[in-house]
Parts: sequence; structure tokens; C-alpha cells
Amino acid sequence: MFEDRTHKRTFYSAPQSVTSFVAALLEPALTVAGYLIVTVAHGEPILRSSLMLCLLVFALTFPGRNRFRDSGLTAAIDIVLTWLSLLGILALCGYATRSLHYFENDVLLMWAVLTPLLQWLAVTAGRLVIQHHARLPQNRSTAIIVGAGPLGVKVARALERRTDEVVDVRGFFDDRTDERVEAETAPQRLGTLADVAPYITAHGVREVYITLPLGLQPRIVQLLESVQGTTASLFFVPDVFGISIIQGRLQDVNGVPVVGICETPFTGTNELLKRFSDIVLASLILLLISPLLLAIAIGVKLSSPGPVIFQQRRNGLDGEEIVVYKFRSMTTQDNGDSVPQATRGDQRITPFGAFLRKTSLDELPQFINVLQGRMSIVGPRPHAVAHNQMYRDLIKAYMVRHKVKPGITGWAQVNGLRGETDTIDKMRARVEYDLEYLRNWSLGLDLQIIVRTVRLVFFDRHAY
Repeated sequence: MFEDRTHKRTFYSAPQSVTSFVAALLEPALTVAGYLIVTVAHGEPILRSSLMLCLLVFALTFPGRNRFRDSGLTAAIDIVLTWLSLLGILALCGYATRSLHYFENDVLLMWAVLTPLLQWLAVTAGRLVIQHHARLPQNRSTAIIVGAGPLGVKVARALERRTDEVVDVRGFFDDRTDERVEAETAPQRLGTLADVAPYITAHGVREVYITLPLGLQPRIVQLLESVQGTTASLFFVPDVFGISIIQGRLQDVNGVPVVGICETPFTGTNELLKRFSDIVLASLILLLISPLLLAIAIGVKLSSPGPVIFQQRRNGLDGEEIVVYKFRSMTTQDNGDSVPQATRGDQRITPFGAFLRKTSLDELPQFINVLQGRMSIVGPRPHAVAHNQMYRDLIKAYMVRHKVKPGITGWAQVNGLRGETDTIDKMRARVEYDLEYLRNWSLGLDLQIIVRTVRLVFFDRHAY
């Protein structure tokens, strides 16, 4: 009898890089340290209220964003926008809880100025250290790419742009003739797949990137068997037939290796952090705008006959149908299988409704949806069910945007894709921004979107 040893296997996801680990702690640590330094410098005692503020700030800023690869100007802008967003949230918390009097104004002002400066200096210093470390001879690396197709070219360009490591791409290996590979790779071809292992041994290549299509599995297996006799690190870059990879990661399912291709970013602690921030912010905002909600409700009721709140059928998380609230801005309530989008000069929009739509005030009741758990403050905007049925067959990966809860505002909206999407290209662009949000989500990105949304509400002249 043979012993089943499969349960003894372990499969590890890629370890977090040192720079990512440092970045995750750097922003919250400097923010808290800045406040404590300013407090001590002003001769103020560190009271319980100060410790509570530090805990809240750490929770809202962890994990910090990795800005070491950004330029100095880009990093500075991102730091300032994120910091202003956080200050706005803290001010709302302090006002709602009537706790602002526990803190000295001079301390808060100095902290507000010092913190972004500390963060920018730390990011700049970190970037210089990383670049110096990458230029050291012992840290330079040589690489070859197996596969001279579009994916191989993409990998080569990505390696050349790395700032944390200098990688010298020697060239490409492919069994195809020069006429069948990418034109720019032909002059850099070093041989066929059979030549890979001897080349590695002869030239001391450290890294091998395999970019062959999955359809060539027998060749890939044969290549791996030959290359594993060398000391080179092997990396397989899967070509998953143009599928948009969302939160791709390696996982261990009871000893079975699983590659995640499309997954929500809101799992584990991220899910708790997202929900916590939604509840806190939505509660504070509803408390502050309650007089405004009452005034708008009266205005809607007096402007035209019909209900104050318009209940829309939308697709929410995982495509499940939900009910979304809005202040009614039209004389009709289209909510069926065929829903025409609102257009500029639409006769269905009431004069008061036009004002609400221009300022996005018609969306305010959706903060109730956030508390109900149907929506999030930031996420892909929900489309009518009828529109989803139409576009899911026309736009690749359209329904992937439903891997998260829909939002009151989103990355697409703050990048100019607000209002009517009257062409397939506009809708495709909106979906691409939504997918980009899913790939790069962080609490800092959410705060940046909220700040940019507020700015659009007051200065956007193209909403309708």
C-alpha cells in the first residue's frame, strides 16, 4: 500500500515585499508619531483623549499606501489629498461627538502641517535608499524571457521599469521563426526552447520568465524539467486569454494550490475595514445633512406630483437585485425592462430635479442604503437592471464590477465619466475605471475619491 502524502504539501502565497511592509506601517506610524511629537513639544500631557485619537488615526490610515515608486510630485499630491480627506473625517467625528474641545488648537494646527511633510520626506528618503540598493552590483540581476509574443514584450518592459531592482533582460527564446514573433523581439532572439537551459548555465542567468500560451502545456512541462537543473529562479506569467485579472493571488485550499484570477478585494480584514468606514462615515454624514434632507424632500414634493423618494431596482453585490433610494428628479419613474438614460435637456427632468442632479443632491438618500449594507460610499455606480442585461454581452468583464457593493460615488465618476453614457465606448471606459478601482483598492484611495467628489459637486458644470 502506498501512503498518501498529499496532505504534507504546503503552498505559500507570494511573501509581501519589504517595501510593501514598510509602506503599510509608515503612513500610520508617522501620523501617530507626528501628533505625539507635537503634543510633547507644546508641553501638553498625553491624555486618554489623545490616545483615542491616535488609535482612530491608526485604524483609518492602516495599511498605508506604497508611494516609493511614485515621483516626488505625484507622491506629494497624493499625500496631501489623502491627509486632507482624513482631517475632514476627523473634524466630522469631533463635531458629531462634541469632543473637539479636548484638543489644543495649536497642537492640531501644527500636526496638520507637520504630518504630510514627514510623510513626504520619509517617502523621498525611502525611494533614494531603494534606488541606491538596486544599483549595487550584487543586487543587479540578469533575466531571459521564454516566449517572444506580446506578453513577453510586456514583461520585458515591466522589468525595465522596475525601480527596486535593476534587471538586465538579455533576450528572448522562442521556437517560432522571426516572421511569427513580435517584430521588436526578433533582433533579441537568443535561440529556441531547447537552448534555454544551456544558456542559463553558460551565462549565469538568475531569472527566467516563461510567457508561453497555456495551450503549449507539453512544451512548458518539458522546458521546466530542463531548467530545473539550473539555479535560476523561475517565474510563469500566465496568459489567461485576455481575462481581466482582479486581485489575482495564490492560495492554499487544504493543500491544493489555487490561483485566484477574479476575486473581490474585500475579504478578511479589508472587508471589516471597508464596512466600518462605511458605517462611521454614513452615520456622521446623515446626522450632519438631516436638515438638508428635509428641505430637499419638501422641494421635491412641491415641485411636481409624485413620491419624494424614487426606488430604483439595481444589481448589487454578486449581481443580486437591490432597491436603491434617490430623491425623485423626473416626472416619470422608469424602472422596467427598458430604461432610457437621462440625457441633456431631457423633458422628463423637473426644474428642481435638474438642480438636484447637477449638484448630485438626488443621491443623498443612498447613505441610508449604505447603513443597510446594500451599498458602499465608494464603489462602482449601480446601473439599471435593464442596462446590465444589455451591456453584459457587449463589454468584456462588465459584470466583474459587481464583485463589490455599488457605491454612491466611484473612481470612474471622479475621472470624468459621470452622467449619461450614450456610447458603448463611454460605458467601456467607465467599466475599465471600475475594474482599476477593484485592482488597486485601499482606504486612502476611497478617501481621495470622496474628496474629489465633493470638489465635483461644487465645480462640475457638465452634470445633468
